[in-house]
Amino acid sequence: MNTDRVDLSILSERPSSLAMPRGRVIGAYLQEMRSEIVRYVRNPGFVLPTMLFPTVFYLMFGVFMASKNSADASRYLLAAYGTFGVMAPGLFGFGVSLAMERETGLLTLKRALPMPPFAYLLGKMVMAMLISAGVLTLLVILATTLGHVSLTAAQVATLYATNVPGVLPFCALGLFIGTLVKGQAAPALINLVYLPMAFLSGLWFPVTALPKAVQMFAPLLPSYHLNALALDAVGIFKVAALPHVLFLATFTALVSWIAARRLRRIG
Repeated sequence: MNTDRVDLSILSERPSSLAMPRGRVIGAYLQEMRSEIVRYVRNPGFVLPTMLFPTVFYLMFGVFMASKNSADASRYLLAAYGTFGVMAPGLFGFGVSLAMERETGLLTLKRALPMPPFAYLLGKMVMAMLISAGVLTLLVILATTLGHVSLTAAQVATLYATNVPGVLPFCALGLFIGTLVKGQAAPALINLVYLPMAFLSGLWFPVTALPKAVQMFAPLLPSYHLNALALDAVGIFKVAALPHVLFLATFTALVSWIAARRLRRIG
């Protein structure tokens, strides 16, 4: 019986990986950013509460109530609610969406697409930073108009430079939480992290007003360190910035690494 011999030598000559042209790599990153922005713009159920929740709180407590007591109270709460506002895009934007995308299989599909692996995370990070900038803009407008908080251009710029990238530790934490639970359970778990973390970090009143045990625990939270930098930015008090920045950078890198390992193992 005659058998056809199939020449498989071409397989041995095939490179193990094909480098994507630089233009396509950049295009893949930009397209992933665009798709994340479009997706969240079309989902007001996420964007509006994320932006309005800290804004309404600041309007009630930082403008209508605190401004009647002292000028520094509105300034203090501007920094505090600025930190509170940037926590949500990272925690919910990463945690809930990742949990849902894992559950529906969208994450598996994205992994199969010919795009740089980091483009998926970068798109979500850019979206979280944009929402954080939007929240901060609303708070600054309220503070400087209705709250009569006097801020220099340098203070406003420092506050943006602090809080907009300050969302990244919470992106890492949200990424980790998203690897732990399914989509429907993610919002409840994140709320159990989000609100107690804000309370224990002194975002609603100074940490010194909390019990001693809580005061010792607060420096372990990223929100405590980001809030310290934000309070420095608006001129409430001066802090040594480097220890806080190093903590936030270390926290982001460590939690991201743990989350990435879990994703590789469980998908």
